[in-house]
Amino acid sequence: MVLVTGGTGFLGAYIIKHLVDKGYAVRALRRETSQLPAFIPAEIVKRVEWFDGDILDVFSLRDAMEGIDTVIHAAAKVSFQPDHRQEMFQVNVEGTANVVNMAIEMNIKKLVHLSSVASLGRTMQGETVNEEKDWDDSFINTAYAISKHRGEMEVWRGAGEGLDCVILNPSTILGYGDWNNSSSRLFKNVYDEFPYYTNGMNGFVYVEDVAAAVLALLESGISMQRFIISSENRTFKQVFDAIADGFNKKRPSRNATPFLSQVAWRMEKLKSLFTGHTPLLSKETARIAQTETYFDSSKILNALPEFRFTPISEAVNESCVLYLRNLEQQRSN
Repeated sequence: MVLVTGGTGFLGAYIIKHLVDKGYAVRALRRETSQLPAFIPAEIVKRVEWFDGDILDVFSLRDAMEGIDTVIHAAAKVSFQPDHRQEMFQVNVEGTANVVNMAIEMNIKKLVHLSSVASLGRTMQGETVNEEKDWDDSFINTAYAISKHRGEMEVWRGAGEGLDCVILNPSTILGYGDWNNSSSRLFKNVYDEFPYYTNGMNGFVYVEDVAAAVLALLESGISMQRFIISSENRTFKQVFDAIADGFNKKRPSRNATPFLSQVAWRMEKLKSLFTGHTPLLSKETARIAQTETYFDSSKILNALPEFRFTPISEAVNESCVLYLRNLEQQRSN
């Protein structure tokens, strides 16, 4: 029996899909206000034991872990908006500490923690990051990155107290999901023909590959290690262009230089005050888009020789097909 936290989220839902497909009994923690994921097959959703609770509520965590062998901790708050900082630290740090503490108390056999490459830190000059990179308190680290780094410290603290654990650090996750949330918003932004691009460099990975890596590491017996999960290093423009081509939309055409990026995020913030919608850009995302970081995922490929990443071009094409199909179904209804 496997417990998945964050099961209604983008990555958590795909982890559940892979677990159910392999015959695992799955219990998923969900907040009462969360909607069940509509972007994975309904027959998968029906086979999950959905448990109302919250990682910030230790009593519901204890109940959720009753009879559980393994915990996959995928619950997280991802945001680059200043007013979300406090909630993000509560969920990503305090919530992770609660999961670790309860896993130790309930004698959980293994904890699989979904972190992020953000917890390793970014670089400005095109350096390559691997699992050995030391954390630097740099101005280019976002509040999200800091919260994920501190959350990882709670997991390593649990390991020091005897908890068997493994950490995955995915790069930016691409795939078919709710394109109003998480990194799936990249697809909506390009579909809406958001005009700006940057030549910043980043790692990208298909959501199906991250879920497959979770399952492979769960079954491998590997523990007390961390793994970068990243398929390819691409510029943001290359990824935006691929998505635009998949949707048959205009490619972004305005190079957002550092100066223009500063102007753009301020304009988006001003516009959001009138529309009430979350800005497409923030001060932090504008800064990230100018960084150049390469992520080395050779460790996971060496540890799991049969594991393969899906090419980003293929991942983008498959995702665009599903988004367009969903739009057609919405229009027909």
